[in-house]
Amino acid sequence: MKIIVGLGNYGKEYEKTRHNIGFEVIKELADKLNISDFKKKFQGLIAETTYKNEKIILLMPTTFMNLSGNSIIEAINFYKLDSKEDIIVIYDDMDLPLGKMKIKKQGSAGGHNGIKSIISHMGTQFYRIKCGIDKPTEKGDTINYVLGKFSKLEESDVKNMINKAVEASLELIFETNKDKVIGKYN
Repeated sequence: MKIIVGLGNYGKEYEKTRHNIGFEVIKELADKLNISDFKKKFQGLIAETTYKNEKIILLMPTTFMNLSGNSIIEAINFYKLDSKEDIIVIYDDMDLPLGKMKIKKQGSAGGHNGIKSIISHMGTQFYRIKCGIDKPTEKGDTINYVLGKFSKLEESDVKNMINKAVEASLELIFETNKDKVIGKYN
């Protein structure tokens, strides 16, 4: 059993914002896996399926970004999973150019409050798919930038990145050589 978590902020006003790229990946993954029914559980929205004989749970925490770890730890404890091998977290990263993606197995929060929350609950070792959203052009405008929507010009790069993140998350589940997957997408 694996849990794929997409980070974001819950609510209409946050849909399709840079900070919600993790939610967008989960929605695209749900479409790919023919999942249409999310339910409220573990302080989030979850959906379950079996794909290639592996049970996969998709999770979008509804705790808001800064408390994402609360939702994830509930799911980990309920299913008795190993955070080092069974959890993949997908989120936005301002240190990567728009459309670029990077996979890591462990590391710091890098200033991301959602990841800080997760680390506080389960440590630094879990798979991460970081989706590049670039930095704001104006200094000190970080909050407005991450809560802003992508421009029409950015949409193609964002869509391609979302599709790559979907592929990468499934490959991390099914490929036994995780370093091969990491190398492919980095």
